[in-house]
Amino acid sequence: MAPAITSCSSPIHRLCVHILLVSFLAAQWPVPSCSASFFGFPTAAKRHDYRDALAKSILFFEGQRSGRLPPGQRASWRGDSGVSDGAAAGVDLEGGYYDAGDNVKFGFPMAFTTTMLAWSVIEFGDSMPRDERRHAADAVRWATDYLLKTLAHPGVIFLQASAPHCQTVTRIHVTAPMQGH
Repeated sequence: MAPAITSCSSPIHRLCVHILLVSFLAAQWPVPSCSASFFGFPTAAKRHDYRDALAKSILFFEGQRSGRLPPGQRASWRGDSGVSDGAAAGVDLEGGYYDAGDNVKFGFPMAFTTTMLAWSVIEFGDSMPRDERRHAADAVRWATDYLLKTLAHPGVIFLQASAPHCQTVTRIHVTAPMQGH
C-alpha cells in the first residue's frame, strides 16, 4: 500500500502545483495572431456552429458502438457486433465503443472520452437541445455500462477487448468473439 501524503509540502505536491500554475499562466499569455490571408485562407471571420459539431460528435459515438444496438440507434447502417466479446475469459464484455477502424475496445481512452463527454453535458447541457442531451446521456450510459462490466472479476480489470490492431474488417460483418485482455 502506498503511504498517504500528509503534508502539502511533499515534493510531488509541489511539482503538481507548479505544473498547474505554469499551465494556467501559459494559457493566459497573449499569443500574436498570424494573418490568415498569408496562408491563403479568407480573412473574414466565420461563425462556428458548435451545436452542429456536438450533435455530429454524439452521432459518431453511436457509429462506434459495440454490442446489441438499441432500437433508437441513429447510425442505421450499423448492426449488432461483438455480442460475445470476452466469452473466452468467462466475462461479458459486450458493449462499449470501438477505438478506431481496427475494432478494439480500449478501456482507458474510453473512460477518458466518456468523462469529457459527461463533463461537457454538465457544463453546457442547458444550451443543448433536449434531444441532444438525451443522446449524450445515452452515449455516456453506453460506455459506463461497459466499463462496469470490465470489473466483473474481483481484483481484475479487463483493459481491452481484442488483440490490438489486428482486425481490419468492418465489425458489422464479424461474428467471432473477441478476447478480453
